[in-house]
Amino acid sequence: MTEPTADSAPNYPPDVHCLKLDDREIFLIGTAHISKESVELVRQVIASERPDCVCVELDEKRYEALAKRKTWELLDLREIIRKKQLSTLLINMVLASYQKRLGDQMGVKPGTELLEAVQEAEKYGIPVALCDRDVRVTLRRAWNSTSFWRKNYMLASILTSMFEKTEITEDKLRELKESDVLSELLSEMGQAMPELKRVLIDERDTYLSEKIKEAKGKRLVAVVGAGHVAGIKEALGEDRSDRMEAINQIPTVPPIWKIVGWTLSAVIVIALILIAVKKGSAVAGDNLIFWILATGTPSAIGACLALAHPLTILGAFVGAPLRILIPVLGVGHITAFIQVMVRPPLVIEFETVLQDMATFRGWWRNRLLRLFLAFILPAIGAVIGMWIGGSKIISNLF
Repeated sequence: MTEPTADSAPNYPPDVHCLKLDDREIFLIGTAHISKESVELVRQVIASERPDCVCVELDEKRYEALAKRKTWELLDLREIIRKKQLSTLLINMVLASYQKRLGDQMGVKPGTELLEAVQEAEKYGIPVALCDRDVRVTLRRAWNSTSFWRKNYMLASILTSMFEKTEITEDKLRELKESDVLSELLSEMGQAMPELKRVLIDERDTYLSEKIKEAKGKRLVAVVGAGHVAGIKEALGEDRSDRMEAINQIPTVPPIWKIVGWTLSAVIVIALILIAVKKGSAVAGDNLIFWILATGTPSAIGACLALAHPLTILGAFVGAPLRILIPVLGVGHITAFIQVMVRPPLVIEFETVLQDMATFRGWWRNRLLRLFLAFILPAIGAVIGMWIGGSKIISNLF
């Protein structure tokens, strides 16, 4: 494939890259998702060039959320809990909350320039291509490809950023979009969290570039985040179509974790049986009671700290000890399901969730956020109790 060549675009700022790819011309616009300048630039380029197709860094889900102002109340929480996707939803909402807070400072809704690209194209009867990978695939791949310790680091960083008072201006956004600054930031990200950069940036550069090449027409306008521009320009000159299937799949959880879970459960059960044989059923019964209290109590305390419903607290106390028999049974999913059944979030709480996430008290005031607390805190308590109870039972063997 012919390498893309870049021509200067004298009528536009440096954020617009005019590329020649074989007999096609591509105007690649690097934007900031909370910038008024980016909105105006997108409108100007599409109106001036009248391309054959407009490509945007959106997937169907994100486009619906922007175009239809689809709010969180349309979520089927019970289905999300059943599919064990609550962690993915939480990360998505945390990121959305952070971006919204920055957008509020600028007076621009996050992603407005992408929606403006679609609307401007529709105004002139120009076809639109949604070129980004499904956001659910991206988040799941990012989560599954990250190690346990890096997951904790990532969650801590994201949660910390929610309570930071970050000041942003158009001048700062303009500086951030400069290629040398972006290159440095992406390089630092690659060194600190290489798996995350690969999934969030590199894979999507490949996906976006291949979808742009699939778009119909000789003259294209492509609107993407500034952080993707360099990677897309490189990928456009290569044939990466053979990678598309692989990077569009959600990797399965390694079987080692299921093996570890069942092994730990088997060890506890075998230990209780051996205690009964060596020291009698009464001693084994005492150890079983200790296991129930050691696992159930911390989990119930976690539910109490979440200010969960009494039935959720009871579910945490009962569910945690049962992991000995069913290790794939997630205590957090049990408590979250009970909580959403007995105390479902109100419509107004869905509408204010992104604002409430930015305050410490908001996590307990908003029922949707309290649902996440009822998912996380009992699970942490159950893990602590499992190690306490398991250690005690193993030590009683000798």
